[in-house]
Amino acid sequence: MRPLAKSWHLTPITKLLTDLDVKPQVGLTAKAARERLHRLGPNLLDTKPPVSPLLLFFRQFQDFMVLVLLGTVVISVFLGEYLDATAIFAIIFLNAVLGFSQEYKAEQSLLALGKLAAPHCKVLRDGHKSVVDASTLVPGDIIFLEPGDRVPADARLLESQLLAVDESNLTGESVPVTKNEEYKGTPETPIGDVRNVVFKSTLVTRGYGKAVVVTTGMDTEIGEIAYLLQEKGDEPTPLQRRLAQLGKVLVLACLAIVAVVFLAGIRQGLPVYRMFMVGVTLAVAAIPEGLPAVVTIALSLGVQRMSKQNAIIRQLPAVETLGCATVICSDKTGTLTLNQMEVQALWTPQTKWTLSEGKGLRVDPGVKDALYYALVSGLLCTNAEAYSDGTFFGEPTELALVRLGERSGLRQAALKRTYKKVNTIPFDSERKRMSVLVNEGRDQFVLVKGAPDVVMQRCTHILLGREVVPLRQDYRQQALGALEEMAEGALRVLATAYKPLGSKVPPASQWEQGLILTGLIGMLDPPRPEVAGAIRAARLGGIRTIMVTGDHKKTAAAIAESIGLITPSASQVMTGTEWENLTPLQQRKEINSTAVFARVAPSHKLSIVRALQANGEIVAMTGDGVNDAPAVKEAHIGVSMGIQGTDVTREASDMVLLDDNFGTIIKAIREGRGIYDNIRKFILYLLGCNVGEVLTMLAATLLGLPLPLIPMQILWMNLVTDGLPAIALGLDPPDKDSMLERPRDPKEGVFARGLLQRILFSGTMISLATLALFLFSLWYHSGDILRSRTMAFTTLVLAQLVFSFQCRWERHSIFERGIWGNTYLLVAVLLSAGAQVLILYNSFLANMFQTMPLTQDDWILVALFSIFPLFAETVLRMMRKAVKRHLSLLKV
Repeated sequence: MRPLAKSWHLTPITKLLTDLDVKPQVGLTAKAARERLHRLGPNLLDTKPPVSPLLLFFRQFQDFMVLVLLGTVVISVFLGEYLDATAIFAIIFLNAVLGFSQEYKAEQSLLALGKLAAPHCKVLRDGHKSVVDASTLVPGDIIFLEPGDRVPADARLLESQLLAVDESNLTGESVPVTKNEEYKGTPETPIGDVRNVVFKSTLVTRGYGKAVVVTTGMDTEIGEIAYLLQEKGDEPTPLQRRLAQLGKVLVLACLAIVAVVFLAGIRQGLPVYRMFMVGVTLAVAAIPEGLPAVVTIALSLGVQRMSKQNAIIRQLPAVETLGCATVICSDKTGTLTLNQMEVQALWTPQTKWTLSEGKGLRVDPGVKDALYYALVSGLLCTNAEAYSDGTFFGEPTELALVRLGERSGLRQAALKRTYKKVNTIPFDSERKRMSVLVNEGRDQFVLVKGAPDVVMQRCTHILLGREVVPLRQDYRQQALGALEEMAEGALRVLATAYKPLGSKVPPASQWEQGLILTGLIGMLDPPRPEVAGAIRAARLGGIRTIMVTGDHKKTAAAIAESIGLITPSASQVMTGTEWENLTPLQQRKEINSTAVFARVAPSHKLSIVRALQANGEIVAMTGDGVNDAPAVKEAHIGVSMGIQGTDVTREASDMVLLDDNFGTIIKAIREGRGIYDNIRKFILYLLGCNVGEVLTMLAATLLGLPLPLIPMQILWMNLVTDGLPAIALGLDPPDKDSMLERPRDPKEGVFARGLLQRILFSGTMISLATLALFLFSLWYHSGDILRSRTMAFTTLVLAQLVFSFQCRWERHSIFERGIWGNTYLLVAVLLSAGAQVLILYNSFLANMFQTMPLTQDDWILVALFSIFPLFAETVLRMMRKAVKRHLSLLKV
């Protein structure tokens, strides 16, 4: 393993800070940070540049069927058919422009989403902590690290508390490396052994750290080897793979039909060149070579819509899975609740205070009783900060305690001068407590805060006034009674304690033994106003919600009751301990009636996900802490928090909630269902239209009729009817009834729920209407092929445009829902219809497409035959409903 490329890990820290021109207590000024960013550039690794617009445009000509058409243009020119060649090339070019515009828009959407999901970090600037985009870090910035963070730049440690970092992506060593700012190395020390430096892109697994950034971007160690890092290529989603396979089958079927049409035409004595052109253009129009691309566009545009509702999709397949979700396992704090903690009650052996009394809490700094130590624990045993300008920085629970202490008359800044912090044992979800070692002169003592059951278990004494007495059973019962009362009021409760250590400090393992209980502090985190409605909406959509929280059982139950989570079928509230005492078979049974899991550890979350999956559920699991990552990754849909979440959990997730809001999950599921429905609309419309075109030509050829369409008209339809309206269907908003349906089976095929029957029926009806009018016109107009072909051509185009409106609804008719609701589709249909009229009445275009102006009587017939497929499907739908109603009555 090579040594560090630069020797700044050996530079004395005072000199390094001087060289970087920064004071560790204040950090850089905002102005200095901006100047350095401008001079040195963003803190980013060089990545593969996005596809250029020009290359994206030329990609439109790589498709096999487009190359076939270009070959046809060459043949047409060679044979002297210049008009055909010009028209075909013009249509190819217009099609390329249309495809480019959609792919470019989708590409830009995904790039924008990547910026939204960019990592952030905690930094000290102008004496205040704040959270900034990691790309804006510059050398000299003071950063703070905690479990779950990706180290944002190469930095030298200033302070550390049990800090350990996973450097496997840099060194290949799987065991986390313990870090220490006091480490002294040598110029030959390998990277993996440098203990006083943290490296960009490595992962904090334990402890806390404060460091000064030395190098950023490509100047970091990971930047030195960035050429070795290869981005994983874009994997097709399961639906894209299924459609690609389907496309191959359809290509073979279409080619067989085209061959039949070609040979039948030759047998009838039609010119070989004309039948060659018919065969090629029919193949181009009929083969749905763009189906997988259609899915990409629909997913990309849908993902963009989701981002506007604060849901960032990190993996495209998650969009498909969202519509299948049957269970959501959600954290309570910040997801079901507002994460705006406010202290409502405080209990000490001699004080009982509640916010509802309307009286402020005041403490005399000279009286060091239980109340004093309870508040001091909240002010010093914390990572939250109170600034002199009245602003605060920190996690909501800790901020509530700091605000309470400041309002009571104590000052965090003054206490920090009195009680110097010596060491910290950080909070984590396994320990459920935090401890700090402070000294006051020569005396040292430990301040502790944490979950009541954990802290009280370690208490052997209690502070009565200023007197420390044994924690007798009656005192313990008083404390437990206060805890129960707060929990029943839906308060989140923390216990505070301390322990004098004297001048000789014992090993850290003994700090939290024999503690002195000082108080209980109850905070209210009110439910989000919209969460009860979101849970109801989920239930109507066949989705069950389970609360998974580390809070007290009664607190969790009270919140669950208030938001409507408890139902007759799922009313059980279970603790993590009760859960782990069950066998896997019992867990699978009990989880069906459980609405709330309380006092849960991260390991419990993983077993909860597995139990649900064993029952056949499609599970969405939320998480924010570093230890939640395994459960988030195991779930079918991993959901991480954008505000409170750690980097490692976000990386393990499929979706990031920018607002940490449960309601956003339901919106995302609704969008996910809508996106999948839109893809089905795409398929229905494209294949329905293709079936109509192919059957029209096939039937006419087999019946020995004149060709109802010429190649140019077929290509025109491929552009006009398969272009704008198809894309507009992909922009259809989710059906308002989509959350009234049960989740779909993830194993269902592309043509499930009657889609294939609709494609065949609608295509057949469109073809039947076209051929019927073509035959009628030939008879009525005494064999006038130009007029009859124009009427058939226009009927086929308009019937497909009318069909596009019917494709919007799977369970309803256009007569029930109307044509409104999708402005894009209305505009697309009007433009396509207008373009069709133009090629009838513009003499140059009419000559190119071999059409003629239609009379008023002709238009009436075209309109009637164009809406025939719509009426046929409506009648069929009504008959099915009547049969279902009749059968249901017979069952009753």
